[in-house]
Amino acid sequence: MTSGSVPSNPFVAGAMIEDPQLFVGRQDELRDIASRMSGVQPISINVVGKPRIGKSSLLYHFWQSWEQRLSNTNEYVVVYVSLQNAGCQTENGFYQALADALLNRVSGWKHRGLRNPLQVKPFNREAFADAMMKWKQQNVLPVFCLDGFEALLKHQDEFDDGFYDNLRSLMDANALMLVISSRQGLGVYAKQHRFISRFFNLGHTMNLGELTTDDAIALTRLPNSTAPALTTEEQNYAQQWGNRHPYLLQLAGYWLWEARQQGKPVSWAKEQFERGAENVPKEAVNITRASGQVLLRLWKVPLYVGRVTTLVGRNLDDAVNRIIGVAILILVLLAIARVLSWNQVWDFVRDRLEIK
Repeated sequence: MTSGSVPSNPFVAGAMIEDPQLFVGRQDELRDIASRMSGVQPISINVVGKPRIGKSSLLYHFWQSWEQRLSNTNEYVVVYVSLQNAGCQTENGFYQALADALLNRVSGWKHRGLRNPLQVKPFNREAFADAMMKWKQQNVLPVFCLDGFEALLKHQDEFDDGFYDNLRSLMDANALMLVISSRQGLGVYAKQHRFISRFFNLGHTMNLGELTTDDAIALTRLPNSTAPALTTEEQNYAQQWGNRHPYLLQLAGYWLWEARQQGKPVSWAKEQFERGAENVPKEAVNITRASGQVLLRLWKVPLYVGRVTTLVGRNLDDAVNRIIGVAILILVLLAIARVLSWNQVWDFVRDRLEIK
């Protein structure tokens, strides 16, 4: 940035985060992937999460930073491949996309033993399996970060049980490791699309949720805590609007920054934020807070029922009302089930209400 130039907006709303300096949080998940990659034997991972929760950014950042997390880096090659690429719409295209990604990471005459198996023509299922086994013989594990598994489901005529069985056999042979992102667990898709391959019983499922509170605060202080792009007041607004959801926090930060640059009020930023927030599935927003509200309402039900007793006097406190309310609900359910008669239920209520 030249002197006097306008700083760039550090918040990325809706796109995968490619600048590693702008990636915040997910350290436990990153460590987990590295641990399962470097264990006694590699364990493939299915990263599951709602849209816009940060699955793509996680896989991409792991590809960028994996060498910082392992000591024996010469034993692995990690690549990132988006399955939404046009080349991945056919089985041979899928293999070629993976081969190209690997070839970009191994260059020079020292790696001829790794490069040559990937340059066979045609590069089909058999050639891919053979290449992976030759990599294993050289004690190098290819780790494929495959983003957006749902793209393969759109082409089931290309990607059938045989395709998935081949991948599973290579996983079982410790010839490759997969880190696959999807909106639902692979087992769910197996049932929906009637796959029978063991591939869908992937080694480990990682459920990706909202950020921790500390990470959410750190995100609003981008590009760094010593020189944040947002003022303290704007950071507070972003945290209130976005809570701990990574996309919503990015969205809030983006529009608060734009509002200040354009001389717009906070209300304008809030309006733009709310429009963008409509793209987030409602069930993905504030799940924890919503669950707490449901539990609170359920807890109040017995209180409301118990307060029927206040028709003849308000001498019972809320604790007693809750107990009586629970008892009445249970008796009503028993009466519906014909375990008790309605007369017995009424006798109990009449006694509690002290109706003569």
